[in-house]
Amino acid sequence: MPENYEERLTEMFPASYKHLRLMALDPYDIALSKLERNSQKDRDDVRFLSRIIPFDLQLLQQRYDEELRWQLGRPDREDLTLRLWMEMLSE
Repeated sequence: MPENYEERLTEMFPASYKHLRLMALDPYDIALSKLERNSQKDRDDVRFLSRIIPFDLQLLQQRYDEELRWQLGRPDREDLTLRLWMEMLSE
């Protein structure tokens, strides 16, 4: 997960439950969490997200560079994956 993702969590159904809080990830954090595995399902999910919530590709790149890249075992591979995803999302 990207660093600082907790700060961007959104509570779903606030005050609906007495002892339970359901939190949703930010769409950019969801997309970046799928980057390393990069299965067809992950790419389909990210493509779907980008249709529903149009991504600011600069923000996606910035979050990757600042909050995720340093955590990856093979950042060169994920750099390429992100570049291909950006092309896919630009279409």
